[in-house]
Amino acid sequence: MKLKLASSYGFCFGVKRAITIAENYTSSATMGPLIHNQDEINRLKDNFKIGLYTTLEEVKDNDTVIIRTHGIPKDDLKLLKQKDAKIINATCPFVTTPQQIVKKMSQEKYSIVIFGDATHPEVKGVKSYGDDVHTVLEPEDFDKINFKYDRIATVAQTTKKKEKYLEIVNFLILKYKEVRVFNTICDATFENQAAARELSAEVDVMVVIGGKESSNTKQLHDICAENCPDSYLIENHADVDLTWFKNKNICGITAGASTPDWIIQEVVDKIQTI
Repeated sequence: MKLKLASSYGFCFGVKRAITIAENYTSSATMGPLIHNQDEINRLKDNFKIGLYTTLEEVKDNDTVIIRTHGIPKDDLKLLKQKDAKIINATCPFVTTPQQIVKKMSQEKYSIVIFGDATHPEVKGVKSYGDDVHTVLEPEDFDKINFKYDRIATVAQTTKKKEKYLEIVNFLILKYKEVRVFNTICDATFENQAAARELSAEVDVMVVIGGKESSNTKQLHDICAENCPDSYLIENHADVDLTWFKNKNICGITAGASTPDWIIQEVVDKIQTI
């Protein structure tokens, strides 16, 4: 069986930056999981003594706190400053951008639409910077929304599919006179999704590697499954089932933006044992 890796996969700029920051602040702790990959978080804990705060109450005065790549709500950041914590901001710049857009558009009296998962930490953080902010995943979600203002501005969770975002944008443009559209889906997401779409059309079985809580990894799996029904989402080599590859000729492999190279290599090595 032949193995083929996607032309673009794995660690994105924002995750690489966050990992480097964490490695430079040994014995500190992150506010929430730094990235959505438990194996990499465990490596940081074991090798660099990076801890984890799950609540603000756990933070003591003058503690060193690393802000997760997804960012945190504005009020949480304010409380950390009140504790005189040493704040190390590892928020991905692609996430900081929609935060700033929502803040500016709200100040200019626009109602805000975020295309994204309401429960995702990135979306929670972005939403906190606005006044009249609403989160949607489908055009039908607008049935439950009453906007405060006549003018609408929209941003997207950085890891969402651009095709779905266009559906939301088209709905708004047809219904409202003034709509400001900001494309906040990050470049790495575009590239990884395009590469996954291309590769999954060429293979018999597809393996997508990434954390179970990773939004962008789930998106990659959905894209692959459209072209290759035998697409599997795994976290690491322990999840690999060698029966998946029986009578298969070509296996494609891609990985989410929070998946380090060492995990990908372990998966490749296991599949190569066939």
